[in-house]
Amino acid sequence: MNDNTHGEEGQPKRQNLDSRLSQTLRNVQQLLKGRSIPGKVSLTRRLEPSGNSGLPKQYQRSYSQNDAGRSNDVDKYMEGEVRNPNISDINMTVHKLRSSASNIKHAAREVKSVMGARSTGSARVLKFTKELSGQMVVIERLRELSWSGVPPYMRPDVWRLLLGYAPPNSDRREGVLRRKRIEYLDCVAQFYDIPDTERSDDEINMLRQISVDCPRTVPDVAFFQQPQVQKSLERILYTWAIRHPASGYVQGINDLVTPFLVVFLSEYLDGSIDSWSISDISSANISNIEADCYWCLSQLLDGMQDHYTFAQPGIQRLVFKLKELVRRIDEPVSRHVEDQGLEFLQFAFRWFNCLLIREIPFHLVTRLWDTYLAEGDALPDFLVYIFASFLLTWSDTLRTLDFQELVMFLQHLPTHNWTDQELEMVLSRAYMWHSMFNNSPSHLATS
Repeated sequence: MNDNTHGEEGQPKRQNLDSRLSQTLRNVQQLLKGRSIPGKVSLTRRLEPSGNSGLPKQYQRSYSQNDAGRSNDVDKYMEGEVRNPNISDINMTVHKLRSSASNIKHAAREVKSVMGARSTGSARVLKFTKELSGQMVVIERLRELSWSGVPPYMRPDVWRLLLGYAPPNSDRREGVLRRKRIEYLDCVAQFYDIPDTERSDDEINMLRQISVDCPRTVPDVAFFQQPQVQKSLERILYTWAIRHPASGYVQGINDLVTPFLVVFLSEYLDGSIDSWSISDISSANISNIEADCYWCLSQLLDGMQDHYTFAQPGIQRLVFKLKELVRRIDEPVSRHVEDQGLEFLQFAFRWFNCLLIREIPFHLVTRLWDTYLAEGDALPDFLVYIFASFLLTWSDTLRTLDFQELVMFLQHLPTHNWTDQELEMVLSRAYMWHSMFNNSPSHLATS
């Protein structure tokens, strides 16, 4: 399709586009100033409170900063081909966004400045405290708060609630968690703590693959190299795979356990993850942590089951949507990638498979997952916007690279020095683009 945005004929179209972009930015800015839009929440950068005064004792915990770490191996599935579904054209005005990438970048910078101006960490902590202290937690309000980041010492409670693992009724919570933890232990005894003679050949092979993958999990963070940590990962993953035979174990699921493991360990270990030793935790508490990881992983993957079944069709579908979204937002990048013969599946498959855990410093993962879990059932579709924003962080650079350079760059992205600021920029752009595109009736629709 020709995009005529120059000359007398194209000028009104460009003005209409800029007008729509400006209006959308104003809407986002009003949202960021605290005005509500149904189903979404304002983006704010977190500032940790200087002290814990006035907070209930259970939330007076120190922040554990995690080491950065990511692995650079390429998933073996990347060489497959996507069977592209038919795509209906997006509304014409929205489609023209591809000619205004620079305006969108400028708008995102303005959003970022508003985010910084609204940072009120202490006020946010008090809001979380109020939500969590009631007899009945209103999950939708908790989602709205959590989208912009959860205070680290509140994450264990918040994540259990967001995933539906812990009930919102505080009177039932302790009893439900106790029963679920006992159920996990029963599963481990039934499926994991048995000799190989009682396993099928497929189960033996699956356990062997898990035992190989566990030492490769977050290899740059020393904590995950502790034998007891790897054994916990192995128990969780094998038990989950046995109880989910439709998918079984798929490489990459090992990465998805790590944010849960770190968050639930933080209830028992203080300071930096550099100094953590799982041997400092009792076996009973380790079992509780494993159980929480198992059930939260189950809840997360229940919402994206076809991402990990045979041929992983859910991921293939989202990779195709990502390609279409990038084409509409930044056509020069899309055209250059296509001209170089690079398929989105070759780099984006791993992003969806591991939810960016291998692409950003590990200490940023839990903040990113606050937003993931706040999205709830809408997460798979919103991932497309986050990953488009992530990719187009390097829009100018990508247009200068040939095929080999693109492959190397996208497999080794320069994120090792990233802080919360860069991550918040990615999320703000994703939110803005979602606001602009998602109301289009035929947006990325498949037939």
